Amino acid sequence: MAIKFTSHATAVGGREGHVKSDDGIIDLNLVQPGTKGETGTNPEQLFAAGYAACYDGALRHMAKEDKKEIDSTITADVSLMDDEADGGFQIGVKLNVEIKGVTQEEAEDLAKRAHGFCPYSKATRGNIGVEVVAKAV
Repeated sequence: MAIKFTSHATAVGGREGHVKSDDGIIDLNLVQPGTKGETGTNPEQLFAAGYAACYDGALRHMAKEDKKEIDSTITADVSLMDDEADGGFQIGVKLNVEIKGVTQEEAEDLAKRAHGFCPYSKATRGNIGVEVVAKAV
């Protein structure tokens, strides 16, 4: 498989540390969700941002293949949950897909096909729960 692109990011200090990309565009403090008096992000928020952007790209690709003009908004809800299997944690994802310019049936078809095409969806398939909710708006 030919590599098209590789991103690099380094984390230090775990969930209460810092993450930085090699080009400096990402340079963020990490904090536990709900920590008072501290600002920063967390791995789930970063995953949500990446997944939403990647999925929207896949959705637009599917629409372009169908020669459809769409306007879309993707909101990824990434939840941290207890993992009963090992006593640790796991994540789950809900992708809220809003598409203008199509019928509800078309929105559901595009969303399903985008889920099959999106690299994040491929990476998570069979590993975590991902719910896709499509809505024509």
